[in-house]
Amino acid sequence: MTKQKTIANEVTLKGVGLHTGENVTMKFLPAPENHGFAFKRVDLEGEPIIEADANYVVNTQRGTNLEKRGVKIQTSEHVLAALIGMDLDNVMIELDAPEPPIMDGSSKFFVRALEQAGIVEQEAEREVFEVMDVITYRDEATGSDITVIPSDEYQITTMVDFGTKVLGTQNATLEHISDFKTEIADARTFSFLHELEMLLEHGLIKGGDLNNAIVYVDKEISEATMKKLEKAFNKKKLSVKPNGILDNLTLHYPNEAARHKLLDVIGDLALIGTRIRGKVIANKPGHYVNTQFAKKLSKIIKLEKRNKVPKYDLNREPLMDVTQIMTRLPHRPPFLLVDKILELSDTHVVGVKNVTMNEPFFIGHFPGAPVMPGVLQIEAMAQTGGILVLSTVPDPENYLTYFMKIDNVKFKQQVVPGDTLIFKCDLISPIRRGICHMQAYAYANGKLVSEAELMAQIVKTKNQ
Repeated sequence: MTKQKTIANEVTLKGVGLHTGENVTMKFLPAPENHGFAFKRVDLEGEPIIEADANYVVNTQRGTNLEKRGVKIQTSEHVLAALIGMDLDNVMIELDAPEPPIMDGSSKFFVRALEQAGIVEQEAEREVFEVMDVITYRDEATGSDITVIPSDEYQITTMVDFGTKVLGTQNATLEHISDFKTEIADARTFSFLHELEMLLEHGLIKGGDLNNAIVYVDKEISEATMKKLEKAFNKKKLSVKPNGILDNLTLHYPNEAARHKLLDVIGDLALIGTRIRGKVIANKPGHYVNTQFAKKLSKIIKLEKRNKVPKYDLNREPLMDVTQIMTRLPHRPPFLLVDKILELSDTHVVGVKNVTMNEPFFIGHFPGAPVMPGVLQIEAMAQTGGILVLSTVPDPENYLTYFMKIDNVKFKQQVVPGDTLIFKCDLISPIRRGICHMQAYAYANGKLVSEAELMAQIVKTKNQ
């Protein structure tokens, strides 16, 4: 397992916001384990914090913009891409304005700053979502789609096609996230002339100049438009070069546009809050489709966490077989519903029940459609938990276990002949006076089938 990482020291950058044109000071600060990435607006009362969370995305027209309780962060993607590209998990980003500095329109200067700050390993393990199935999001309006497929590591491929001769079709691939610094970080943002004109008309890109954005000229430029551009970029003379780019900016790569789109995908998917082990394939990506995909993955990951099935080696020698279990539990066949105990500690127990067609309850539940009754699944959980509580007394054979309370029972899947049930019971609170309060789960076929919160008490038999 990989350990979480943060930066060793605070580091500061200064610049202007692309759309606001405001001067901004940004600081990267170390953050504790399981903190994740978050932005702090130190220019506002109370210094509110906005976590880098896909659920806070409110606008994606010209960048990925976040908002929480009225507090905004604009164009977050280049900063977040740098944090992922530098293999970090926990960092606080302080800002004294709503937008990070645009710098040169890439993540290069953020990467340099993080390197300067130094990177340190933390104690907690990194949480990783391992992609086991193909997951896709498609935006029918634009034809954009993103898919993630199983892979041994986090990989990204972007395919862009803007339908213009000046740019054409481009692809870019990042095979290893460790190559982000050398292959992706310096890919700059870009715009088409028709977009630029609209942005200028709406008073945006106040912090833009020809050093932080590639401008592709996809239409004829009138003399009046050229004068507007010269005024906006504070240039005496502008021209269109043979490669279709405004002024004399030199591309870092022939496919710099596709590489920058890949950078954006990494930054936007950072909003999931969990690392991905899988290959992302983005066709005509944009901030809207990126963040919608991030929201979809975030929901899937949260659901998987809730229903996460622990893995156990059912072929290993059990801690207790059925004969040993009967020295602890008073139950006997056909009402003994635990066959093995795999794990037992002071706070948890794991048991196994092999469900066969020979179970007597299948005769009537139901003829022709055998299903294990839910109440017997709960009983089996309780018997497993009984092993835990009876392990606290020296003479378990002299005790009986009685239910006191059952709460929050949920049945999610049918249990049928041939299934192997795995029960996991964890103490909610320490055992006191023979009272055991536990959270119990039952799993089969890699899925959560039932769960319940149980409370029971062990009582000495009257003849003792």
